[in-house]
Amino acid sequence: MTKIAIISIAMGLAVMVVSFAILEGFRNEIQNKIFSFGSHLQISKYDTNNSLEVEPIAGPRLVQDLRRNPQVASMQPFARKTAIIKTKEEVLGVVLKGIDEKAGQSPMRKNLVAGKFISFSDTAASNDIMLSRKVADKLRLKPGDKALFYFIQTPPRVRQFTVSGIYQTGLDEFDEAYVIGDIGQIRQLNAWPDSLVGGMEVTLKDFNRLDPVADNLYENLRYDLKLDKITDQYAQLFDWLQLLNRNVVIFLILIIFVATFNMVATIFIMILERTNMIGVLKAIGATDNQIRSMFFFRGLSLTLRGMLYGNLIGLGFCAIQYFFHPIPLDPENYYMDRVPIHWDPTIILVLNAATFLTSLLAVLVPTYLISRIKPVVAIKFD
Repeated sequence: MTKIAIISIAMGLAVMVVSFAILEGFRNEIQNKIFSFGSHLQISKYDTNNSLEVEPIAGPRLVQDLRRNPQVASMQPFARKTAIIKTKEEVLGVVLKGIDEKAGQSPMRKNLVAGKFISFSDTAASNDIMLSRKVADKLRLKPGDKALFYFIQTPPRVRQFTVSGIYQTGLDEFDEAYVIGDIGQIRQLNAWPDSLVGGMEVTLKDFNRLDPVADNLYENLRYDLKLDKITDQYAQLFDWLQLLNRNVVIFLILIIFVATFNMVATIFIMILERTNMIGVLKAIGATDNQIRSMFFFRGLSLTLRGMLYGNLIGLGFCAIQYFFHPIPLDPENYYMDRVPIHWDPTIILVLNAATFLTSLLAVLVPTYLISRIKPVVAIKFD
């Protein structure tokens, strides 16, 4: 029976460690993919048309305003322009998103799966573009190929770009529509000077403070600018992640309950099996507290052994998956090609503390049965 208690605690803790590591890894992977396209906040010209192509704003002036806020970590200018890609076999409508790396490397580099990233130049706009895996497959393009982009404007414009790389986020919202290019190309098409941008993507130092920082920035923006939070732009994805958190918490509570129940049952059985011994100890003068402490420390020993094995199993599994990726996933359904693992020492310590405290409570409760055992009855107990 003691082995069942140890196995129950070990497997319960191992499952909790693995579950939280996978959940946090999954949540971070999804969030990072979303942030790579829109950061935490987006500032652009106020427009009632809800169009992807907006009026330009003065980039340097906005950067100066944002730098006054100590919670702002970085800023990336962007611009968007709709286009039609034509190849020999296919035609497809897309959104060309222009970026630059003057303020630092783009987070889109993390999504590169083939080819190379856009080569930016200080003297001229780059002709390199990055297609998503889905768009590239539809158009039958690969790195090094050239594609014609038709821009519907007055007058209509045509540009030939070179596919430098292929990216993949696994999120249809991005992969089915966006092509990444040099913001300089959009400036040329729109006849904008270098000081104008379509908008500014703002990354905060602490994403958990998104709402108060967004409110503070909005209060200090000019009247003709608007601020969009990434959690509002992709509310369905963030609501879905929040729902996953709730489901995992309920699941973990059930695991703790089962492990605690097994520990209570184990101590009860240990007491019943040793009823004669308890009667003899009481007959020779042992107090209830002394006898209770014997069972308590026995239960504590089982708990610590179970926790040791549970940590070895859980952390060992996480380490194997983190370094060697033996468990793959279908990117079409899970947005990534392998089970993600996120290391969070705080969560691991909290899980161990919760397991330890609930197990101790489970050990203490049945030991109070000892005070009801009478020596005369216990010695005759069979």
